[in-house]
Amino acid sequence: MPDVRLSDPPAPAVPRTAAASSPGRGQVGAVALVVGGIFSQQFGSAVANLLFDRVGAPGVVTLRLTVSAMVLLALCRPALRGHRRGDWAVVVAFGVALGGMNLLFYQALARIPLGTAVTLEVLGPLVLSVVAARRASSWLWAALALAGVVLLGRGDAGGGDLAGAAFALGAGAMWAAYILLASRAGSRFPKADGLALAMAVGALLSLPAGTVGAGSALLNPVALALGAAVALLSSVLPYTLELMSLRRLPAGTFAVLMSLAPAVAALAGRLVLGQDLGARETLAILLVVAASAGAVRASVRSPLPGRSAGRTEP
Repeated sequence: MPDVRLSDPPAPAVPRTAAASSPGRGQVGAVALVVGGIFSQQFGSAVANLLFDRVGAPGVVTLRLTVSAMVLLALCRPALRGHRRGDWAVVVAFGVALGGMNLLFYQALARIPLGTAVTLEVLGPLVLSVVAARRASSWLWAALALAGVVLLGRGDAGGGDLAGAAFALGAGAMWAAYILLASRAGSRFPKADGLALAMAVGALLSLPAGTVGAGSALLNPVALALGAAVALLSSVLPYTLELMSLRRLPAGTFAVLMSLAPAVAALAGRLVLGQDLGARETLAILLVVAASAGAVRASVRSPLPGRSAGRTEP
């Protein structure tokens, strides 16, 4: 979590420049920005894991969303007047999806390895891509992903924790809702104003659970520092890098690159948390990565109405 994920904030659609349609150094640099954003996101999730013993999963969500909201509100300065009731309804729903996605993802992360959690979570957007494509061939990608999940379930990566797997799948469902709501918010609010407001809603909704679960530990200097690091690594930095990359990179290439997230998550889990995965689990993750890339390519040819090529990572 993600994680806009938090997986994380979807970058608003940006008009493609000439560099986006012609190969060269511009595209190579843009690819590097996307990959850098993925690494930042997943290593941010690994850092979040280090906070669980101090403030718990709800506390991590509160710290991440609060810091992210403060940064985005300061940068965007969204107008609070001049919006219709329907606009605010979209923002509130967007904030609920954002908060729910992060809370479920971190609950999963507290129980199962990072690579496993992200692999299960990415099934939400993958299913959305298959439905959006409306192609018979898309179901082949779904079957490939299912094979990966079956392999993952037969291995030891999840430690037999069914609750952790359920939380990860729930985060994936919220991620899919988040993608749809991000598109609607982007069409109703200028720039990233809708995202900033939704992040504030998510932060407010996370406060009760975070404060009850962690109490004064949320104000501990070490917890605040780690929470700020999680917010910057998982939200602010990836958003900025991807916004820059979308100025020079075709939407289809961007979306396929985002499918690398489970593999990068497994690497971050190993390097930061010492979470080793066996050959079976590694193969399962690679199958889901391939399925996600294929499904996204199909959906780019038949996108959902109003769907933009923004970030879809928690």
